[in-house]
Amino acid sequence: MAFDIEEELKKLPARPGVYLMHDAQDTIIYVGKAISLKNRVRQYFQSSRNKGLKIEQMVPQIARFEYIVTDSELEALVLECNLIKEHRPKYNTMLKDDKSYPFIQVTMQETFPRIQFARKMKKDKARYYGPYTSAAAVKESVELIRKLYHLRSCNRSLPRDIGKERPCLYYHIKQCKAPCQGYIGQEEYHRQVEQAINFLNGDTAGVLKDLEGKMLSASEDMRFEEAKEYRDLIESVKRISERQKITHSDGEDKDVIALAVDRTDAVAQVFFIRDGKLIGRDHYYLQVAAEDTRSEILLSFIKQFYAGTPFIPRELMLSDEIEDSAILEEWLEKKRGQRVYIRVPKKGQKEKLVELAARNAQIVLTQDRERLKKEESRTIGAMQEIADWLKLGTLNRVEAFDISNISGFQSVGSMIVYEQGKPKRSDYRKFRIKTVQGPNDYASMREVLTRRFVRGVEADAGFACLPDLLMMDGGRGQVNIALEVLAELQLSLPVCGMVKDDKHRTRGLYYNNIEIPINRDSEGFKLITRIQDEAHRFAIEYHRLLRSKGQVHSILDDIPGVGPTRRKELMRHFQGIEEIRGASVEELAGLDTMNEKIAQQVYDFFHKSTD
Repeated sequence: MAFDIEEELKKLPARPGVYLMHDAQDTIIYVGKAISLKNRVRQYFQSSRNKGLKIEQMVPQIARFEYIVTDSELEALVLECNLIKEHRPKYNTMLKDDKSYPFIQVTMQETFPRIQFARKMKKDKARYYGPYTSAAAVKESVELIRKLYHLRSCNRSLPRDIGKERPCLYYHIKQCKAPCQGYIGQEEYHRQVEQAINFLNGDTAGVLKDLEGKMLSASEDMRFEEAKEYRDLIESVKRISERQKITHSDGEDKDVIALAVDRTDAVAQVFFIRDGKLIGRDHYYLQVAAEDTRSEILLSFIKQFYAGTPFIPRELMLSDEIEDSAILEEWLEKKRGQRVYIRVPKKGQKEKLVELAARNAQIVLTQDRERLKKEESRTIGAMQEIADWLKLGTLNRVEAFDISNISGFQSVGSMIVYEQGKPKRSDYRKFRIKTVQGPNDYASMREVLTRRFVRGVEADAGFACLPDLLMMDGGRGQVNIALEVLAELQLSLPVCGMVKDDKHRTRGLYYNNIEIPINRDSEGFKLITRIQDEAHRFAIEYHRLLRSKGQVHSILDDIPGVGPTRRKELMRHFQGIEEIRGASVEELAGLDTMNEKIAQQVYDFFHKSTD
């Protein structure tokens, strides 16, 4: 039944909720929240309103909408964040980065706690420090703490497993006191853990003084190797303590967020302040529309960023005022379990910190603009060049195929996929040739394409998405094979061949019975070369994998009556499979291990397989 937008608008309730806009292909192109669904959704279809370019472009594409009623605006906000993250709609302001940040975990719930690297902050009795922006820095800190305080790193359940196994290597290299053997009591071990926690809280002065004393003592006693170890530990402590620069004296957790915007490019810079110390910073690229306001962009970033991070600080300091700050505070408070404040500083040290973040965001945006444009040129721009050469309008998904075989070995096929000029490796597929004997590239390609597109027609989950263009590694012959397969399956897809010159270098595209010359300096040419090389690499890699597993064998093994001895003699006497194929029955029968019957079988095998 056709969706009648005017009738459905009349049914909208005047209640809070989330609405989802679908296009003709039923793809979700926009997700929004509303205090009143009735008022908000109707605004999109009222011609009298000044909507802005993005909305004007989106509305004609809306084929239908759906909505989910919630009990409050807060519930609508949470649901909106989840749906945007899941569907990544085309017309929502999107956070391009999807990063996760590591923590240092102290397992205080254990009798003998461990200090370890953690990717997520769980709701357990452990203590968490972070999140940090550098996984390498976290791992280095954890390793240093274990060396300094001799804490265990094993997964043994203590005290249950005390004495059951021998102490591990860390005990023997003096980096663990072996609580697994009962060599250190629980009380003394916990004193070591408390010292490690003080270190994590930034108290490094005592550690440095102790290490320096031990280093001097070892040096005076001419224990130079030991002194060198203490020196290395001192350098590590200093390096890690330098990362924790004091930025504010109140010792609270804050995130400082500033925005830099230039037309459709935006960068959000975040400073992470934990216990009053700047532990790191990071920047995030956003996909925005030209008419999006700074307030709208910043609001979208905050919702997406904090929907995906487990740690919520006590305070957010922003560069711009945002709408819905009260409801946003309420949402963040529920995630944190404590009060959260959103502020836009106007003076003093906090304002200077926000200005510093803003300058950093602008620097990143300026420096990366050329890089981003270059990246777009070599991907989306290159795809558009290819589309223009072939007069195809636009081009999003390209599939390329290749066959790999080594003389005497079974053939395999590869299918690679490029979307928007970038490889989509999750859609790559490999094929073992089943119906073709011997190195016959055309027949092998026919089998691969038939298997791929039959499954596509049947809507197989792994093959359902059809390409905008097929690119064959070769010229007229491979293109015609592809066209025949598509015609048999009643599919109409453009097919071109990537033609190579005598030196095996790409020289042009074969399309609609014409070889189209292409500019070798263009980004489109470079993309074609990458696609061709990638298809070949993927096929060769699969072929080697099968060979290494002993799953690909000599073609001679498939000939009745030819065993290891006869196979070796054939390969010794002839230079390769092609010479064996060209030999007469009399030449084959003249070998020591052969007779006329086996020679005839060898001859028939090669000549029948190419009929």
